[in-house]
Amino acid sequence: MKVLLLGGTGEARRLADLLIAQGVDVVSSLAGRTTNAVLPVGAVRHGGFGGVEGLIAWLRAEQIDALIDATHPFAATMTEHAAEAAQRTGIPLLVLRRPGWTDPAGHAGPGASTPGGPGSGDSRHDASVSGTPSPGARGVWHWVDSAAAAAHLLPQVGTRVFLTIGRQGLAAFSRTGLWTLARCVDPPAVLPDWCTLLLARGPFALESELDLLREHQIDVLVTKDSGGDQTSAKLAAARQLGVPVIVIRRPPLPPGVQAVESVDQVVEWLRARR
Repeated sequence: MKVLLLGGTGEARRLADLLIAQGVDVVSSLAGRTTNAVLPVGAVRHGGFGGVEGLIAWLRAEQIDALIDATHPFAATMTEHAAEAAQRTGIPLLVLRRPGWTDPAGHAGPGASTPGGPGSGDSRHDASVSGTPSPGARGVWHWVDSAAAAAHLLPQVGTRVFLTIGRQGLAAFSRTGLWTLARCVDPPAVLPDWCTLLLARGPFALESELDLLREHQIDVLVTKDSGGDQTSAKLAAARQLGVPVIVIRRPPLPPGVQAVESVDQVVEWLRARR
């Protein structure tokens, strides 16, 4: 069996380890957007495929038997391309998505994509629903659909912003007029002059995140619902200090796409197809 593994995440690297140890022929594909990325074991290709048509041509040329999408939960374009390519070629596709984060009240993001369909969530913390808590209430999470929606809500929530959404969405926050600390793994192509840029790669420890929030007097945190442990310490720190959080929901999965939450589930899915 030959598998194309769309990767770039810790889960994808763990999956490559397991599959190669079991004798599966795995090619991991990385977008190549992150410098000094940690590489998985086995064969690795870098860069895009040239859209859906390029991906289809590559799958057929390499005689791929199964396609696994273990990209970041916000890599929506790649997931859409994988779904269309799988449908047109008949190659089975499985999406691996780590569970999203849960707010202090125990609710997942309203409308967030989860394996098997849309998440239910709780609209009490949905910034798009009337009757939500006071925007600046201590420790409250506000769920929004996009970076633009987060930027629109920000002035109602705080004045000193810790922005942790990656470099690609920074431009949406350039006109808030608020003091902003933006943390990214790599710098954006054009360095912003409206925020303080902090380059750092996780995992981050709780104590260091607490120190960071205190040092910069952060009173609102903005993040994507990426899930996982690598960067979750900032949420624990915000909770301890009573800092409200604006969370950008994950984009929904394409219709009809099967998804699982763990590496072991992917291994079992592939075993059933050998």
